[in-house]
Amino acid sequence: MSPDYERPSANRWPFVLYLALIVWAPIPLGSNRPWAWAILELWVFALAIWWLFDFARGKARLPAAFTGAWPALLCASLWLAYVWLQLLPLPLELLKLLSPEAARAHAAATWPVPISAAPLTLDSYGTLDGALKSAAYVAFFALSLALLDRHERIAAAAYTLVISGFAQAMYGGLSALSHPGTSALGSFANRDHLAGYLVMCLSTGLGLLISNLTGDVARSWKQFFRNIIALILSPRMLLRLALVVMVIALVLTHSRMGNTSFFVSLLIAGSVGLLLAKRATKSMVVLIASLIVIDIFIVGAYFGVQKVLNRIEQTKMQTENRPDIARDTLRMWKVYSVFGSGLGSFHVVFPRYSRQDLGALYTHAHNDYLEFASETGVVGITLLGLLVLTSLLAALRAQIRRHDPLMRGISFGALMAMIALGQHSTVDFNLQIPSNALTFMLVLAFAWISLCHSYPGKSQSYEQARQAP
Repeated sequence: MSPDYERPSANRWPFVLYLALIVWAPIPLGSNRPWAWAILELWVFALAIWWLFDFARGKARLPAAFTGAWPALLCASLWLAYVWLQLLPLPLELLKLLSPEAARAHAAATWPVPISAAPLTLDSYGTLDGALKSAAYVAFFALSLALLDRHERIAAAAYTLVISGFAQAMYGGLSALSHPGTSALGSFANRDHLAGYLVMCLSTGLGLLISNLTGDVARSWKQFFRNIIALILSPRMLLRLALVVMVIALVLTHSRMGNTSFFVSLLIAGSVGLLLAKRATKSMVVLIASLIVIDIFIVGAYFGVQKVLNRIEQTKMQTENRPDIARDTLRMWKVYSVFGSGLGSFHVVFPRYSRQDLGALYTHAHNDYLEFASETGVVGITLLGLLVLTSLLAALRAQIRRHDPLMRGISFGALMAMIALGQHSTVDFNLQIPSNALTFMLVLAFAWISLCHSYPGKSQSYEQARQAP
């Protein structure tokens, strides 16, 4: 191993810029504007090239998490290859076999001039956009595995995400409170997207809090008050307060599925964590109970959880367009079932299959599953599903196998975030927002890091290092 890599300063500036990117991504409207996602893509590609240059000079190496995450990297690489394949002009006869409707659409668009070749996608510019974004997301995922190679860096990345969520919560919460009747938006254009982002930050923060649990039990009132004072004076209290602020902001978004997905994922991940916990079980029970009881019934009651409940109760399926959009997207998927209409082509293709009385032009399906399925077909949705599923299993395995408090906490946060966003994606399009998609790739990386991370400069895990003489 290169001595240069062992230096604490190795990859320092790429890592600093990597942390800055985590904070920057949600600031310009979730990076959901052409100029903003162009900055995000260039930033990621520049960091990736920088790391590759250091790797070529022996100043960086592939850590255990990178090599251990090969199933996810394989799925991500196949997804990238598939998306770029959608842009490749194919002989018209071959295209008719693969996607008859796409061949007819291309022929009709160029009539009466005959064509000899055309791509699978019906919107080359949209698919090129999607391919570049996908390349940036996969590169960021790989960078996360490569750069977060030490305990200190893993914790720094997690705390940076929490700090970013806290800043968004403060900005969005104060704006909503200063304008009664409005919802918290943060720097996002849509409250549901702020809610999705906050849930991922909250999940990570909760994982960090769990990693700091001591499991100490007070055997006397004196010890009890001593523990309380120690908690108040410790950094854990600042983290707990940050989580409270983010919960307040989440409630103030008045996002129905955002709030529902948070508490459902908390209950599911908390139950899994308690079943698999090897330490601090009582502390975890108290922490999860406090989040549910205090944050919902005390904080939430004051800051507007009743408004969220009222929105859920008043929501009627016949007054919502989302079921109609979902139904029409299913019709679209049936036509382009195997290979899709092209990543990023939804806004171009969907109007042909939508009802005339929806009253608006929809650029997204309000359902990430159906949108990805209609745009990339069975092939694409399978690859994305395997990417997330293998990462979910990695987080579960980490909960079972790891004893390192940080790894257990990070895996808990990743598990909770994946469950929450999996729910939210059934009624919204968080994964179409660059900042949220990028943050979700960090969550997936956390899952693999929590399972595969070993101590820097050693081939042994935390557990082996702890048992060594």
